[in-house]
Amino acid sequence: MAEQQRYAAKHPIRVVTAASLFDGHDASINVMRRLLQSAGCEVIHLGHNRGALEVVVAAIQEDAQAIALSSYQGGHVEYFRYVRQLLNDRGASHVRIFGGGGGVIVPEEIRLLEGEGAADRIYSPEDGRKLGLLGMIDDLVSRADFDPMEAAPASVEDLGKGDWNALARLITRAEADVDARGQHFTDAERAALENLAKPVPVVGITGTGGAGKSSLTDELLRRFLYDGGPERKVAVLSVDPTRKRTGGALLGDRIRMNAL
Repeated sequence: MAEQQRYAAKHPIRVVTAASLFDGHDASINVMRRLLQSAGCEVIHLGHNRGALEVVVAAIQEDAQAIALSSYQGGHVEYFRYVRQLLNDRGASHVRIFGGGGGVIVPEEIRLLEGEGAADRIYSPEDGRKLGLLGMIDDLVSRADFDPMEAAPASVEDLGKGDWNALARLITRAEADVDARGQHFTDAERAALENLAKPVPVVGITGTGGAGKSSLTDELLRRFLYDGGPERKVAVLSVDPTRKRTGGALLGDRIRMNAL
């Protein structure tokens, strides 16, 4: 049997994965997020029982191109609609939405959600039979394979207004600038960033897998934010190792960071 030809992404792709609110069925989304990682995607996994706003905030803050959701709890039509509405209201209409729910999401509802733009693609059991798991993953990756810096440009001026979209996009640009120095920021933008910069304390937390880094960070965040009042702000930059062979990575810190 000939080996299946896999899709090769042209851009680094980030995908937020989760199971929907009131849904404890996380087996399928766990399989999908592992396959997305093996396909070279950076996966931000939120786990199960996640509300629409939680998913949208994570997608914006992580500058993700796509959201992949499993929904087996019966409220999928309103859930997917609300996720799309929240993205659009927050200036993130470029983020693609994908989903699945086995036989719970019937063909008529799939046509409804895709037709009105609430989802870019809902995968059905029939898609699973025709495409297979890898085929569905490749289809998702191909649809999410775009440059967010071109799809939704952000300026340094927006950063000064406290815009989350701008902050996430500029971090993506800074990451890209490491590999292509000077191609993503003009001299004027670099000067503007330096003018915005303020001296702030930086705390680094490291350790082996399972040492409790995420839990410790969450506790520090809770005390810093809740004890200090709403005027306090903190940024959390989490780095998980990229797989050498596939280029994929898994960020699971948000599951344990309830103070974010």
